[in-house]
Amino acid sequence: MQLVVARIGRAHGIKGEVTVEVRTDEPELRLAPGAVLATDPASTGPLTIETGRVHSGRLLLRFEGVGDRTAAEALRNTLLIAEVDPEELPEDEDEYYDHQLIDLDVVTEDGTEVGRITEISHLPSQDLFIVERPDGSEVMIPFVQEIVTEIDLEEQRAVIAPPPGLIDDRAEIASARDAGQESRDAGREAGEAEPEPRESGDAS
Repeated sequence: MQLVVARIGRAHGIKGEVTVEVRTDEPELRLAPGAVLATDPASTGPLTIETGRVHSGRLLLRFEGVGDRTAAEALRNTLLIAEVDPEELPEDEDEYYDHQLIDLDVVTEDGTEVGRITEISHLPSQDLFIVERPDGSEVMIPFVQEIVTEIDLEEQRAVIAPPPGLIDDRAEIASARDAGQESRDAGREAGEAEPEPRESGDAS
C-alpha cells in the first residue's frame, strides 16, 4: 500500500536541499537516508534520499542526483510516497496510519452519527479529521485525545466527545434564533407591550 509521507517545499540554499512538509508520524523511518520514494507526479521520481537534517524546526532533505538550487526548486510541491505493508502497524499503539482512519464512521459517545472520515490533514500543531456529513457538508475534527475518545478499527468507527459548537454550530444558532422568536411570541400573547423604539441620541 502506498502512503504519502511528505510534500516537498521550497529549495534551501544552493546545494540541492529542500524543505519538506512531513506527513508521517515516523519520519525517522520513512524519510531516512537511503529511502527510495515514489512521487506524484510520477515523472519526478523515484527519488532516493541522500541526506537529511533538521534546521530551524524544519526537515531538510537532499536527494541523489539533485545537486543545485535549480534542480531542487523543480521538485517543489512533489508528493513523496512510501510503500507500506497494509498489515504493518505503528510502533505506538495510540498512533495510526492514515489508511487505517480513512472511511471510518464518526459517531458521538451517545451513538449519534456525525459522518465519515474522508481525509487526514496534517498541520504543524495537530492533525485534523476531515469528516463528510450525511448532507454532504464537511466538518474538521482535531485528532486529540480530549475530543477523539476511541478509535475502534474492528467496528470501523471513531468515537468523539465534541465541545459545544464543533459539529452543531449551525443547529445551535438556529435553535437560539427559534427560542428568541418563541419568547417574543409568548410575550405578545401575554399582553406585554413591545418597547417603543428609542430615537437616535436619546441618552435615557
